[in-house]
Amino acid sequence: MLELKTVNQENRIINNIVKACKDIELLNKQGYNFIYLCCGFIAHYDIYGFIYEYKTESLKNEILRYKNENQWNNFTPKEKNYDYYKQKQKIYNVICEKI
Repeated sequence: MLELKTVNQENRIINNIVKACKDIELLNKQGYNFIYLCCGFIAHYDIYGFIYEYKTESLKNEILRYKNENQWNNFTPKEKNYDYYKQKQKIYNVICEKI
């Protein structure tokens, strides 16, 4: 079972990614761990490769571009980890609203 985030963790992820959209150097491990597992973001070897990639690419544009793909609507309430993916959806959507 995948672990749900606390409200505090959710807020830290959201705030970090919103800041990183303005300055990718501000991306921290918690923000990276959330965003690199979302659909549309290519695998990087680590956070440093991700930061390097998004120094020239707009993280904000990529987040908004993949919003529809990052809704995790293929999960139903009876499925294992449903709450986890709905929480990811919520976090992703709040990020989109704030950027």
